[in-house]
Amino acid sequence: MTAGPKSRRQILVGVAALAASSLGVGVVAGARITSPEDAAAKTAAPKASQITVPVEKKALASKVVGRGDASFDGAVNIRVETSGLTTPAIVTGKVPAVGSSIAEGKALLEITGRPVIALAGVLPMYRALSPGSKGPDVLQLEKTLDRLGFDPGSVDGKYDTGTARAVRELYEQAGYDAPEADQQLKDAVDGAKKNTDAAKKALRMAQSQLAQAKKAKAPDLTVQKGAVTDAKEALQDAREAQEDAELKAATPLPVSEIVYVKSLPRRVDKVNVERGGTASGAVMSASGAALVVSLKVDAASAEHLKVGMVAELTLGDGSTVKAKVKRLTRKGDSYDVVVGPDKLNGKQLEQLRDANVKVTIPVKSTNGKVLTVPVAALSAGSDGGSRVEAVRNGKTELVGVKVGLSADGFAAVEPTGGAKLDEGDQVVVGK
Repeated sequence: MTAGPKSRRQILVGVAALAASSLGVGVVAGARITSPEDAAAKTAAPKASQITVPVEKKALASKVVGRGDASFDGAVNIRVETSGLTTPAIVTGKVPAVGSSIAEGKALLEITGRPVIALAGVLPMYRALSPGSKGPDVLQLEKTLDRLGFDPGSVDGKYDTGTARAVRELYEQAGYDAPEADQQLKDAVDGAKKNTDAAKKALRMAQSQLAQAKKAKAPDLTVQKGAVTDAKEALQDAREAQEDAELKAATPLPVSEIVYVKSLPRRVDKVNVERGGTASGAVMSASGAALVVSLKVDAASAEHLKVGMVAELTLGDGSTVKAKVKRLTRKGDSYDVVVGPDKLNGKQLEQLRDANVKVTIPVKSTNGKVLTVPVAALSAGSDGGSRVEAVRNGKTELVGVKVGLSADGFAAVEPTGGAKLDEGDQVVVGK
């Protein structure tokens, strides 16, 4: 069956429509299809750009920073040697209060009505001292008396009349009667004085008899002259005996009336006795009167520290206190650092007492403001020297630099080889 003209036109229109539709679908599909190269280009990260920072001028300071505990310096137990007492060691007064200060040359306690005077020294008081005593403990006593302004005469480790006089002055300044010698020694002095007086009288008599014999023009004065000579020798012997007796009867130093502490003044931390009680063992414990802060640092940090360096303490309220490094003590692989604050007011003292605080110790600083760049901006050149990448007018230039002090992530730099680097120049720190 053959189609008519009308039917053929309908078929042609349908074919054309189908072709057009297929062409549209192809165009759309073609638009959605991406080549591998195009896909990689579209998904790749954007080209890296340089990260720059400006060169700055500022002062740098490297420092050791840590946290330390505040305490009163160097606690010690104080013991009184009471073995020389003939009566029980009853505490009769001057019991200190916790927090009070032990001053050198002052009584820290009274036992059996007598003072226990504190002196600075390393040797303990282990025996009673008296004229004629010799040894290192006497030498320590003489040095201490001399330092305190009491003249002991020759500082030679021998307890003589000069030492006894200085001891007496020590007691007088402390407000107490000086110790006295035994009565028999005092009696010996009285007897020696009488012998001296008798010897003087005998000499006067011998001299008078010689004068009378001369006046009478006696032919032989041998006896009278001999009597005078003998009397003079007897007087000399009597005087020496008197001096010896007086030395032995000079002011002694009882073992129970002096206590040596390594350093003074100190703060009383604990009292183990009370008035009316018996003193035995450690009568009290005391620490340094000065507050200190102790912290630990590693060996590498300790290499930069030394006694006398300035430090800074940060208190709880954010305020700061100036301080100085007092001691450095090695403890295995680390070091104990003791820092002493400058003069404290009452508020600062209370804030520091038993506190844990930040300690900052500057160890090196630049002399004023210098050119600085972040440490991340530095790189090593082929010659082993340091350099930075400076960006100027969109171009990167390698600038050789000499690196100085580094601190807080920055380094002091100085351009080398005639290169220029100025404040405000941009340097690359990353890409």
